[in-house]
Amino acid sequence: MRGSMGEKIGEGAWSDVHAWAPGQVVKLFKAGFTRRHSWWEARMTRAAFAAGTPAPEVFDEVTVEGRFGVVLQRLDGPTLLQLSRSGAITPEQTGAILANLAMSVHRTAPPPDVLPLRDRDAQPSRLSGGILPEHIATGILTLIERLAPADGLCHGDLHPDNVIMTAAGPRLIDWGGATRAPPGLDLACSHFLSEVAQENVPDPERPRANSAAMQSAYARLAGMSLAALTAAMEPYLPIIHVRFLLGPAANPALRARLIQRVEAALRSAD
Repeated sequence: MRGSMGEKIGEGAWSDVHAWAPGQVVKLFKAGFTRRHSWWEARMTRAAFAAGTPAPEVFDEVTVEGRFGVVLQRLDGPTLLQLSRSGAITPEQTGAILANLAMSVHRTAPPPDVLPLRDRDAQPSRLSGGILPEHIATGILTLIERLAPADGLCHGDLHPDNVIMTAAGPRLIDWGGATRAPPGLDLACSHFLSEVAQENVPDPERPRANSAAMQSAYARLAGMSLAALTAAMEPYLPIIHVRFLLGPAANPALRARLIQRVEAALRSAD
């Protein structure tokens, strides 16, 4: 079914979402994102949907007004972030929903199309180009090589704004960061993004409480202690920091702090 761009119904740091056809939306990437980004997100989302995760179905890849995009199943409902911000649900409920979604992803066998962490993040071409200081690029490559390989599925961008609360239950969007890796990668991502959120909202206690509740609920589901969960995510925090540094969202002050944190983590890993 060929659609046409309708009303704008959502916006992220890197894309806009518009109505497209009955039951469909088009996610259009902003300037600077190539066809490869669009193709890769479509490929990862298709793989996640086929594997049985709560991902939307992919219908097509399109170019609209010079912008590359992905046509996706329309998921109607508020985001988990919207419900949390409004007070409609508690931090404990928010954390439990995130933890259950994360566990459902981590218990899914990773599709063949999803790349291992080493193949996705430890590419010299990805880390070079002047965005990262050379010593950090080299250090991250070494760190990833030291990590034990794992055959699990991670979403790669797990946070409340990527959860749509539909009538059929919560669904996860934005699968472009899907990675074959241990759960610690997703736990580190969720923890870090909650830290970023605390700096950008009037009530920093809310994302802090959401994160604490998510970690507590996940630890219960996994049958592990909070100390063990912290230890599991610790090696992956520098990798998440570098992913963020390579994106468009890091302001100069945050960038400087992240570089310092990555440097400290790499020194402690030596």
